[in-house]
Amino acid sequence: MISVKLKKGDEFTERFVIDDEIYDGFISIFKDRNPMHTDKKYAVDKGFEDVIMHGNILNGFISYFIGEKLPIKNVIIHKQSIKYKKPVYKNEELTFKAYVSDVFDSVNAVEFKFTFMKQDGTKAATGKIQIGVV
Repeated sequence: MISVKLKKGDEFTERFVIDDEIYDGFISIFKDRNPMHTDKKYAVDKGFEDVIMHGNILNGFISYFIGEKLPIKNVIIHKQSIKYKKPVYKNEELTFKAYVSDVFDSVNAVEFKFTFMKQDGTKAATGKIQIGVV
């Protein structure tokens, strides 16, 4: 029974910064050099303050949260959805807040709702994650 370790309403908070190591590592591994992410002039010409960070970096933070920050380790991600609301720039601090929105003991699953907040209080992204406990 999973509700012993995770129960509806449990909250988790983590802070993340997309620093040079994360940014350069993402580009090195995935080869996504789209000018929106790599060319400041191009990004500014399109209406952004600077190059915007790859949205999938936030998915990496979600993976870290599920794999490293939960009180149980025998979990897999069944599904997740993310809605990007505001661009994220290099060296911005994001606060990731997640809470258990539902627990399905009959199928060993837990659902989280999450938000990535920027320091100015605006939402950078929101979404849901469903994990299975194996």
